[in-house]
This record gives sequence, C-alpha cells and structure tokens, in this order.
Amino acid sequence: MGGFLKWLSRRYNFVVERQGCGVIHKLGRGHRDKVQQFMTITGASEKVALQALKASDWHLEGAFDVFYSHPQFKSFTDTRHLEELYNRYKGNLLADPYMDMILADGITVLCNDIQVDPQDIVMLVVSWHMKAATMCEFSKQEFIGGLQAVGIDSLEKFRERIPFMRSELKDEQKFREIYNFAFGWAKEKGQKSLALDTAIGMWQLLFAEKQWPLVEHWCQFLQARHNKAISRDTWSQLLEFARTVDPSLSNYDPQGAWPYLIDEFVEYLLENHLIQADQMTDWNQKR
Repeated sequence: MGGFLKWLSRRYNFVVERQGCGVIHKLGRGHRDKVQQFMTITGASEKVALQALKASDWHLEGAFDVFYSHPQFKSFTDTRHLEELYNRYKGNLLADPYMDMILADGITVLCNDIQVDPQDIVMLVVSWHMKAATMCEFSKQEFIGGLQAVGIDSLEKFRERIPFMRSELKDEQKFREIYNFAFGWAKEKGQKSLALDTAIGMWQLLFAEKQWPLVEHWCQFLQARHNKAISRDTWSQLLEFARTVDPSLSNYDPQGAWPYLIDEFVEYLLENHLIQADQMTDWNQKR
C-alpha cells in the first residue's frame, strides 16, 4: 500500500506540473528556454509569451519589441502602486512642500532600489522611456506615464525590465533614438547647445556601447581645437559619421556635406598621423 501511495503521489505531482506548463511541454528545449526567459523578464503569462515569440518567429529580441509596442500584450499596471513609488522618490516635502518632482537624491534612492549604478547607461534608456525633459529630473507625468508604457508598477518588475532596457541599446534604430534624445536631455535648461564637457561625457558613455574606435581622438580634438559648446547638428551628424565612415577614413568623402567641425577632425587625424600612412595616401588621392 505504501508503494502505491508513493507512486500515486509522484503521478499527481507529474500531472500538476504538466498542467501548470500548459502547452510549453510540447515545445523543444530551446523554445521552452525562450518562453521561460521571456516570462521572467517581462512578467507576462505563458500564453502571452507564446504569442509574442510566435509573432517574432521565435526571436527573443523581436518578441520583446512585439510585447512592449503592442498595448494588448502589456501587463496591467496599478496606478496606485505607481503613485506610491512616485511619492517614495519625489522631493523632500519638509524642505520644499511645493516640490513635485523626482530629483537627483530621489533618483539615487531609486537606483539603489533597482540595483543599478546611477551612472549606468541603462538609466539613460529609462529616461528615454519616460520621455524625461531634463537629466536627473522626473516629473510625475514622466515617471508614471513612462513606467505604465513598459508595464512596470513595482520595484520587482522594474528590476526584471532592466536587462531588456539594456538590450535596446543593441538595436540600431533604438540606439539612434536614444542618442538623439540624449542631446536635449543632457543640455542645461534654456540652452540651445550642449556644454562641451557634458557632450564628451555622453559620447564616451554612448560610444562605449557602439565601440567607435575614434571616440577618444574625437574628444581630444574637441578639447584641443574647439573648446566650445556642441550644436544639435554636430551631435546628430557625428553619429552618422561614426556609423558610415570607416575608422581608417577609406570611404570618407572630403566633398561630402559634413559639418565643418567634422572636416576639421579629419584634418586633425591626418596632421597627427592617427591613421596609418597607406590609408592617408589613399585618402589624400581623393581630395
């Protein structure tokens, strides 16, 4: 009798486990792993995970895009929980009862709660999702609206979304959007241009992700020759330069419509022999 009860218990546990898995048990191991990973990161149900993955032909990054860009897939967010989170981080009411913003101190506490360094580039991605107007500030609308848009209403969900947000930097189109967003986000209020030291810091942060080999030469050139604020046009055109021009300058067109500052940078590279001699010869022949 004891043996039968043990068998019955094992059988019961097997059936419960199988029923709990729904259709996932019919999938191959690779697909099962993707479903589990998707559910862990997004907090979505198995059904939603399967729908998103099938819609993206089982590409995990594509499934994330499907999930976050289609409202019908997103998790329900509780506005009350978002209000509680906002109140946890917003300005000190004792110091300023009229302050209704999350400022640098509150963002530091938030970063501690979600286990992210405040200087981690993923916080730029967070700010991009929130459509934040200014660095180190979140208005109530930006904070709550941004988190609702990505299905976050708790610190646990926030921590779970961080890997996905970090992965968005690998998407070319999203990187471009985040890069262009960073200019307005990082500049001082009321200014049209971005302070040089801030621009250099942002370039070093952003191009650490895209690994543009000339970024340090570019920053050194600016400090030595320019020493002025950076315009939006220069900011946006530099990304195009980094994406399309080979670091050897082998495909650089000196007759192209690059901003004057970028043309000066090329001259700086040549004058200081920062590209190989044979590459310099090829480039000079095009001039």
